[in-house]
Parts: sequence; structure tokens; C-alpha cells
Amino acid sequence: MNPLLSVRGAITTGFAAALALALAVAPTAFGELALARWLHIVAGIVWIGLLYYFNLVQIPALAVAATDAGGPGGAGITKYVAPRALAWFRWSAVATWFTGAWYLGRSGNFAGAFTLGLGSDPTNGYQFLIGIGAWLGTIMLFNVWVLIWPNQRRILGLVPASDEEKARARRVALLASRTNFVLSIPMLLCMAAATHGLPL
Repeated sequence: MNPLLSVRGAITTGFAAALALALAVAPTAFGELALARWLHIVAGIVWIGLLYYFNLVQIPALAVAATDAGGPGGAGITKYVAPRALAWFRWSAVATWFTGAWYLGRSGNFAGAFTLGLGSDPTNGYQFLIGIGAWLGTIMLFNVWVLIWPNQRRILGLVPASDEEKARARRVALLASRTNFVLSIPMLLCMAAATHGLPL
């Protein structure tokens, strides 16, 4: 069977190809820290990619669908696409945070990052930048699980809610999602600056 015909098959093939490449190119360099960083990046791309999809595509499209009296509406999206996208979204957020924490912990930077490198003299620049990114990511993870997902459950009808509760849930979920969208931009700047030596 062709592995490209299923999502699971494509994911498995991609990971197998990446591991084979890493072991072929640098078999001794691909250790725990490299694995943690790689998984953090992959999970982060899924999380932030879905965040951008929601904010740049799905939310505006559903707003247009709601005003189009003769159109098909957004029922197909809210019934079939949104629940699946939100599952990948919330679990990739968890995977991103924990693989980042794993990397920082095993590299001896966890406490330094979350104290923004201020405990060292002079201030540790890497820990300062990666710490800002880690704090922004932590706020974003909180927003996903405490604000976005519980309210999306009401919006999608996964839990009972009145029309008034759904309207309030839409506003809270939208604002939390837009906040995460905004925070992701400086978060990505800090992550790139810290790991690629870019001066800020």
C-alpha cells in the first residue's frame, strides 16, 4: 500500500526519511538534544501553521460565509474541518511546549530561560532571548487550553450552550486566537535570534 495515501503513512514516511538522513549524514551528532530540538521544531510548525490557518483563512472565511445568504454556509467547516484542526492544534501546542522544555532542561537552560538569564553575570543572552520566546509560548499554550478550546467546544456544539453563550464564546475564542497570532510573531523572532545568533 502506498504510504502517501494516508496521513499516518505520510507522517511515518517523513519521520523515517528524516531519521535515515540524519543518521546517514551525522550518525554521532544526532543525539538526544538534536532529537528534542527537531521534534520541537516539527511540533511548533504544526501548531503555528494551524494558528495561522485559523486566523488568516478559516475565521475570515466563516465570517464571509455567515453573511452570504445564498451560499452554502460554514456548516461543512464547523462540522468536519474545525474539530480535526482543533485536535491537531491543541495537541501540537502541548508537544511543542514539552519538547521545548525537554530541550531546555537537558541543555541546562530551563531555569535560566524562565528567569530570562538574569541570574548570571553578565546576563546570559541566549537564555534571555529563548526565555522570552518560552514565556510567550507558555502564554499561548495557556490560551489554547484555557480560553480557545473550551469556548470552541461551545461554538461547535460539542457541549450544550445557549445562543448567548455561543456568542460570548466566539468573542473570547477569537480574541485569544488573535492574541496568540500576535504573540507568535515576536516569539518566532526570539527563537530564531537565540538559536541562530542574531543580534537584537
